[in-house]
Amino acid sequence: MGGQTALNLTKNLSENGVLAKYNVELIGAKLESINKAEDRDLFSKAMEKLNLKMAASAIATNMDEAMVAADKIGAFPLIIRPAFTLGGTGGGIAYNMDEFKEIVNAGLTASMTTQVQIEQSLLGWKEFELEVMRDLADNVVIICSIENVDPMGVHTGDSITVAPSQTLTDKEYQRLRDASVAIIREMGVECGGSNVQMAINPANGDMVIIEMNPRVSRSSALASKATGFPIAKMAARLACGNTLDQIPNDITRKTPASFEPSIDYVVTKIPRFAFEKFPGAAPVLTTQMKSVGEAMAIGRTFQESFQKALRSLETGLDGWSLPPNWKRQTPDKLQYNMRVPNPERMVVIKQALEDGLSIEEVHEYTSIDPWFLAQLQELHEAETWLKTRTLAELSPTELLELKRRGFSDPQIGRCTGASDLDVRAARVAAGVVPSMKRVDTCAAEFEAATPYMYSSYDGECECEATTQPKVLILGGGPNRIGQGIEFDYCCCHASYALRDAGYETIMMNSNPETVSTDYDTSSRLYFEPLTVEDVLNVIEKERPEGIIVQFGGQTPLKLAAGVAAWLEAHPIPAASGRGNVSIWGTSPDAIDEAEDRDRWMALLDRLSIRQPPGGVATNEEQALAIAERLTYPVMVRPSFVLGGRAMEIVHSAADIHRYITTAVEVDPARPVLVDKYLDRADELDVDALADREGNVVICGILQHIEQAGVHSGDSACTIPPQTIPQECLDVIRDWTPKLAKALKVVGFLNIQYAVQDGKVFIIEANPRASRTVPFVAKAVGHPLAKYASLLMSGALLSDIGFTAEPVLGHVAVKEAVLPFDKFPGADTLLGPEMRSTGEVMGIDVSFAKAFAKAAIAAGQRLPASGNVFITMEDKYKDAIVPSARLLADMGYGILATKHTAEHLTAAGVPGVTSVLKIQEGRPSAADLLRNDDIAMMIITSTGDEADVRDGRDLRRLALAHKVPIITTIAGAKATVGALQALKEGALEQVPLQDYFPKKA
Repeated sequence: MGGQTALNLTKNLSENGVLAKYNVELIGAKLESINKAEDRDLFSKAMEKLNLKMAASAIATNMDEAMVAADKIGAFPLIIRPAFTLGGTGGGIAYNMDEFKEIVNAGLTASMTTQVQIEQSLLGWKEFELEVMRDLADNVVIICSIENVDPMGVHTGDSITVAPSQTLTDKEYQRLRDASVAIIREMGVECGGSNVQMAINPANGDMVIIEMNPRVSRSSALASKATGFPIAKMAARLACGNTLDQIPNDITRKTPASFEPSIDYVVTKIPRFAFEKFPGAAPVLTTQMKSVGEAMAIGRTFQESFQKALRSLETGLDGWSLPPNWKRQTPDKLQYNMRVPNPERMVVIKQALEDGLSIEEVHEYTSIDPWFLAQLQELHEAETWLKTRTLAELSPTELLELKRRGFSDPQIGRCTGASDLDVRAARVAAGVVPSMKRVDTCAAEFEAATPYMYSSYDGECECEATTQPKVLILGGGPNRIGQGIEFDYCCCHASYALRDAGYETIMMNSNPETVSTDYDTSSRLYFEPLTVEDVLNVIEKERPEGIIVQFGGQTPLKLAAGVAAWLEAHPIPAASGRGNVSIWGTSPDAIDEAEDRDRWMALLDRLSIRQPPGGVATNEEQALAIAERLTYPVMVRPSFVLGGRAMEIVHSAADIHRYITTAVEVDPARPVLVDKYLDRADELDVDALADREGNVVICGILQHIEQAGVHSGDSACTIPPQTIPQECLDVIRDWTPKLAKALKVVGFLNIQYAVQDGKVFIIEANPRASRTVPFVAKAVGHPLAKYASLLMSGALLSDIGFTAEPVLGHVAVKEAVLPFDKFPGADTLLGPEMRSTGEVMGIDVSFAKAFAKAAIAAGQRLPASGNVFITMEDKYKDAIVPSARLLADMGYGILATKHTAEHLTAAGVPGVTSVLKIQEGRPSAADLLRNDDIAMMIITSTGDEADVRDGRDLRRLALAHKVPIITTIAGAKATVGALQALKEGALEQVPLQDYFPKKA
């Protein structure tokens, strides 16, 4: 169930005799099955036995074997797939010998068994995936077939995928089915879910098996949401000995789980990428997965679900049209971007059709199946026709036809020169409104007992809305850097709490990876894009009393004003008869007051709360004038951002010029904020709850371990704070309730503070759930998201028994997980732009032990001995001395660049060895890294040209060799403390519940 992490850990425990020692049985997939499917060599032998073809390939466990393999297979390109890795980590496509050596090296490092498979390229073949389940009685069912729109060569997690498969003949599909069933039996997966990936040669129908995962995978989640068949839940029951015919289907309640799902709609999944966060990394898609999230949509046709999925991505698309700020590409660039898979390929194809290229030419460049291209051609022709019409000229039949093809109101508005709300009004007046359909696992053969809905413009509505008191919770949309699973956690807990409180909860979201889109998390689920149009469709059908926009991060907040404006102009009575539909919690106006720079500054002046001096600029001259007044360094950022998008610390006028010319496009309607950067300040996050009567309770105060300037999502942080003076904490405890009352917050409030030289500054406030909520809830032992949802429904803090800030007898540390190894070429330095894709938590009685647990959990290899390499810019040389001295005292060797070595020796650190920088000659620090002579690195960047070039190379090299790199003084201090704690004895594992004993 836990992906590759759990599988590899289980393999280790089993092979090291730990499971046998404690008499623990492995259920679901046995060790033999895991090895057979994951070990590339054993798997190809098993396929041979079944007479199933695989691509010509060879196994290598070192570079010499890899070179022999490359020679044997012959021509480039070659595909490299490491064994026992997740998301194709370490793998890739090599087009020449240099790339081949680089990828093989990365693959051998990434693989738990230092094994890679080198195989002939099947670029351009069609790729399919089948989700398969087997029970102990050898019953096998196929849950779902999934077709990749992108041909072979793109990792299936990065490809646009469609279920059920669209371009197979019945005969071809049966061949894939038979092969999948034979494979799951041969692998010996006794029970549970697996997925099999295959390729078909479009020229002659040849079928080749790519791989099989003997576990539930990323696509199992997608298949579960696409069919309504809960794969993980069923797999757990099968592992406990049930057979498929004994388990009832939750949705129909009439059929058993052995009844294969059949679906009467089309599902499209489109991944979301974050290449803009990793400058230096080329936005090219290969066999190593790089997407950070995905959106899924359901429609009656491929065209409808494809356009709905595009607008679900929240990347500025309102369907398959060129985005408003699209820079048209030259014919050469267009051809290149169709040939080389990249995140914008679908938009590039749209321009190609506009430029007059034929489907045959597009197929030649992309190898995408002609059937998909024909569907896209039809959409293109419909849009071209639409641009010749005005809204008044469209007949109800034409409007209905456009909506059936998935065109959104904003798309129709843009083509006809009308506003999207005008389109909505005209459409509703013409009777063109969506029908809500149910996902039922059986193509409407039986009635569905669970309301899992999607919208379509096709026939009768199956909504059957009730008149119960109900609330609509808007989810967070696709995961992305800065907005991920943390917000989904809040949405789920809101749903659980409000269901218990007697409300019918309606969840609306477009993300297949989340618990919020499980059909049993809420009373009713709408799998729909999060846009004003789609939200209003659901509101008009369901008429809930309240709408919650606080829990889904920035996504619902951006919709709040549009939805509120429509509801004000067209009041909708709630189905329960209790008033009109309204937004619950903090008002959209208060949210705007916290986001709008001028209103925010006026509010802080009124409350006498200090903030770093700054200003607002709408052009380069204004930005330069503000920066000169404040003196450099300054922090520049666009207003209304999440995850520090395009936020930067700049040191000169030239920096400002570069920033304004490249980054202001982020949001043309919004100005740029220029603030004094608080150098060497400590940053804090405070989460608080407030009720409708103005009572406020602080839930937790978190101190960031990295200093100000590193995005809060990338910084490790600790609760309670470790080094903040009491008088500063008193100021924070005074200002937080003041602000909450002034903004009339109901529910969550998150505030970021900075403390510099004993002075407290406020950085920003967000009157919504923040990404720290799940961490704080687990650290303090209170279900905060549940409390917030009850407060929004009208309860008081005294009603729920939460009236004082919790006092802790332990320390909890949150550490970020960063994906730099997936983005070759990007620097690993942390800054104000968020890059982490996940986080872990360590909890213990002392800070050092809690930090050690968090670092280990985040995948840091903390060395028990060896050499530590240190290089510091001048301003940090004094600060690193205590850490260096402690390391030397613990027996670590200290290596340092010339000036750092001189400084440490002068300060009395014993046995410091001087090492050359890369630009100074050899043997340099890079050579020592390659020879495994460095166990850990502590580096701060000067930001000069040599550091940008050589420093980045050194940091990337450390990453490739899995050597921990620490790039801040605070991080170094915490890590050295953790090493000390580890030397004092083994860490103890204590269940979380034991930190919060139940009161008798």
